Amino acid sequence: MIWDFIYKYYVGPTLNGEPYTIVDTLTYALILILAVYLVYRWLKKTGIDIDQEFIVSTIPFVVLGGLLRVVEDTGIIPRPWNVILVTPVIFFVVFFITVTLLVIARTLEKNGLIASYTRGYAAGGICACIITAAVLVYFGITETRIALGVLVTILAMAAVSSAAVWSLLRYGLKWSFADDILYKLLIFGHMLDASATSFGIDLHELTYVEVHVVGSHLIEATGTAFSMFALKLAVIIPAIYVLEMYRKEGNSQLWHLIILAMIVVGMAPGIRDMVRMILYV
Repeated sequence: MIWDFIYKYYVGPTLNGEPYTIVDTLTYALILILAVYLVYRWLKKTGIDIDQEFIVSTIPFVVLGGLLRVVEDTGIIPRPWNVILVTPVIFFVVFFITVTLLVIARTLEKNGLIASYTRGYAAGGICACIITAAVLVYFGITETRIALGVLVTILAMAAVSSAAVWSLLRYGLKWSFADDILYKLLIFGHMLDASATSFGIDLHELTYVEVHVVGSHLIEATGTAFSMFALKLAVIIPAIYVLEMYRKEGNSQLWHLIILAMIVVGMAPGIRDMVRMILYV
């Protein structure tokens, strides 16, 4: 009976690419919370500063997660090996890559081979992104297409909506802390996700669907995927306020990891959806 439950809600959806349910959504949310805490404890123990520079240096790995997910979408990895790039397994894969490059960069800095481990760490993530992007570009050229118009449109939607949200916070609500680069990345990541979802479902030539529980119900209820922008605003504006209040309590390091986690859940799927649509997969 336990195995049937696990297969129904976790193994089956992972292997078959089925939409998320409330059960696996809540499970993955709890895993994310636990992971943030465990990573926080590990970084504290290793003496790595969890600050703005570290979080910005981690952003390439967020992008990498989205790109690797598209590699699986292309179908170039045969079953069952493709499961390593499917949620939730891909989280562990990207985490392993991230930690490995972080440890390597830290070791190189200690041995005087590089001046800054954060720069080396970020460079490793950028190189991994370039390699993965090259694979996807080759696939697009040889198997499908590369729709640059889709890229420009989605990025323009994300940029305009991000600027509008930031202006609302900075000048409408007078939140001067919205100038923080991490809040800007948080806003952009979620506006990119909303832009890609809206474009893919309502405007793209192919038929894409929203697989997340809340988003899919909202789109069904409103009749348009552009309602995702309202959902994002309803989440990120209160979240930014709460985050800032938490930062004022004094635990800056944990605050940095929490905001990184929030950037991940917006930017990574946004990157994935956008690149899928560019490649028509």
